[in-house]
Amino acid sequence: MNSENFYSQLPLLDNFRDITEPENFVDVPDDWYILVTDIRGSTKAIEAGRYKEVNLLGACSIVAVLNVAGKTEIPFVFGGDGASLLIGRSLLPAAKIALLAAQQMAKTEFDLDLRVGAVPVKVVVAANYPVKIAKFKVSENYSQAVFIGGGLTRAAELIKDPVPGNIYTFKNNNNGVSPTADFSGLECRWQDIPSKYGEIVTLLVMVREDFGRESHLIYRKVIQKIEYIYGKEDCLNPIVTENLKLTLNSINLVKETLVRASNANWLERQMYLSKIQLETALGSLLMNLKVKTEELDWGVYKDIAIAATDYRKFDDMLRMVISGNAWQRSQLTEYLEQNYREGKLVYGLHVADRALMTCLVFERNGQQVHFVDGADGGYALAAKDMKQRMIKQLTVDS
Repeated sequence: MNSENFYSQLPLLDNFRDITEPENFVDVPDDWYILVTDIRGSTKAIEAGRYKEVNLLGACSIVAVLNVAGKTEIPFVFGGDGASLLIGRSLLPAAKIALLAAQQMAKTEFDLDLRVGAVPVKVVVAANYPVKIAKFKVSENYSQAVFIGGGLTRAAELIKDPVPGNIYTFKNNNNGVSPTADFSGLECRWQDIPSKYGEIVTLLVMVREDFGRESHLIYRKVIQKIEYIYGKEDCLNPIVTENLKLTLNSINLVKETLVRASNANWLERQMYLSKIQLETALGSLLMNLKVKTEELDWGVYKDIAIAATDYRKFDDMLRMVISGNAWQRSQLTEYLEQNYREGKLVYGLHVADRALMTCLVFERNGQQVHFVDGADGGYALAAKDMKQRMIKQLTVDS
């Protein structure tokens, strides 16, 4: 198997529960690299009401690398305040430039510090943190990478290590020349999406490493319990057609403008903002009138978008954004808390009344993915909640 095309040749899983079967995973080639990005101080930024900007920059780092990769399919995971991506060795130099450009844009346009770096797969594997991957078919337009083994988590720890001269973080050594990136495909044009049942729960679940192979069975039971409480796919997905509405508010659209026209002058930025306002108004009209063109049936575009959402995923832990009610959440919390007290897992949870969606759209009727997070800081605040439980559990263990 060609290492550079390794990911594109993986078989597709068509049932989310199949991610709990270890035999469905294969080792990532040891000459690949794990790219990690995250916002330093994301929790404080979110608490200051900047959760949309944090999400946007997490998505920026993905689209910048995808545009470098071109037609080469690469795996990635959106984490709310950052992302993880895996690339072959030949893509590393260009990916580094793109991520440094994203870092510079984050600082210049949003005054946020985007940390970027890379760790060789062989480094974490040698430290006994495997990087195993599978591929889950979410829709006709989006297949999702799934990771087990702990390698991604270890890579993130290495890149976030505050040690002076960290060898894994990228630094701009271009002698004053500003790096550039292509953010084409990034869109931020939907209003916040209200929960169809009252609540949006952002959930993280991590089974303890010392359970070994039994950990996969625990994850399977957790997924089954979530489906039992909340229902199957149509019920779990927090994005529904009737609540999905485009925004015409320039305050919301200007965030996309700051990214897509980051190197432009004032007039060019105004022209870009006017362009996407017109596109959004036209798109809303076409969807409402259910217009069919040669390229797209606009009456079903919302369904196409919803089908390509990443509301559930797995990268060394289970991540989900679920729509439900308070009673369902209490049932879920009771189940997770029991397993937490028994020392099987740790979890983090955040509750909001709406979700938000940041989109990568390369073709209206083709390749696209829509990143879903709970509003007001979903994944980042769920991670903070989980860290507190980890600390408490370590105290009990010691």
